[in-house]
Amino acid sequence: MTKRVKWSVTSAIILLIIGMIVYPQFKSKYIASKAQKDVTISTPGATAQKRILNINAEILRYQTLTDKILSTGSTLPDEEVDLAFESSGKVVAIYFTEGTHVKAGDLLAKINDKPLQAQLKKLEAQVPLAKDRVYRQHTLLEKDAVSQEAYEQVATEYEKLMADIELVKANIAQTELRAPFDGIIGLRSVSEGAYVTSSSSVIAKLTKISPLKIEFSIPESYASEVKDGSQIVFRMEKDGLLHDYKATVYAVESKVDTDTRTLRVRATYPNTGESILPGRYTSVEITRREIKNALAIPSEALIPEMGKDIVYLYKNGVAEPAEVKIGLRTEDRVQILSGLTSGDTLIVSGVMQLRTGMKVSIDNLD
Repeated sequence: MTKRVKWSVTSAIILLIIGMIVYPQFKSKYIASKAQKDVTISTPGATAQKRILNINAEILRYQTLTDKILSTGSTLPDEEVDLAFESSGKVVAIYFTEGTHVKAGDLLAKINDKPLQAQLKKLEAQVPLAKDRVYRQHTLLEKDAVSQEAYEQVATEYEKLMADIELVKANIAQTELRAPFDGIIGLRSVSEGAYVTSSSSVIAKLTKISPLKIEFSIPESYASEVKDGSQIVFRMEKDGLLHDYKATVYAVESKVDTDTRTLRVRATYPNTGESILPGRYTSVEITRREIKNALAIPSEALIPEMGKDIVYLYKNGVAEPAEVKIGLRTEDRVQILSGLTSGDTLIVSGVMQLRTGMKVSIDNLD
């Protein structure tokens, strides 16, 4: 081992010994310093007294509080039917224009009835002779020249002929498609010359949209509160804006849906101008009760705490708690029965961060 190497090893050993002596002292000082800093930071009220929380507030005023049932639904036509012929044949004429109004009884389309018309003409040609036979037999019967049986046989043949005529007329009527009610006829799905089969070939859809129906569902717990004659408000978008429309309940389903535990309800709206079309989505509101001069606060301002309900008021730049007694709850507000008065400044934001006496600054006052 050279002299230079020996010197390096000796130096390293000396430095190691010095480090072992100094490190415990340095560590104890560091720990003590950190503990002192933690004690300073955790001192009760030290930060709270310096911190100022920015909040939103609301000055309480008496107002009308409405308890509502909210739901969603759809608009339905008052009447709707798929138009089809009762018999089969070739379409020989279409008398309606798509998308127009038609009246009940209007002839809309017709299939070929020439064979039936010929049959009707043949039967009607036999009527005069059949009548004459009945007349002659009746005259002879009065003179006892023929038997009762002979007269009844002729009379029966006449009645049978008239029944055959009525049957052919009924078959001819089935070749005509007529509107069953007033409404708007939709797009046709057949053309003249097409062969259609009985009831399976839909010619067009006829829809009556004035009045209009609104169908929606309510929770089973409200079943006893909605009945025939109840008023509802349904809301829909029109021209980019939401509009409210009033409708009247006319029917309630007889049983609760076991899958959804809801009850289907239908209301009717006049829709005089036919501005609302069937099939649209709508929100529905039903007013259960209305409380005048109620003191109500936003739901987010209320803090349940140890079986009590607490709110925070803004007083002279600090937050002060107040215990309240609540009443009716709506979708976004809570009625206050006691604990607050009109004119109080209620803190409505950051309530979970508030502590008694904490300094606060109002960003927005409603």
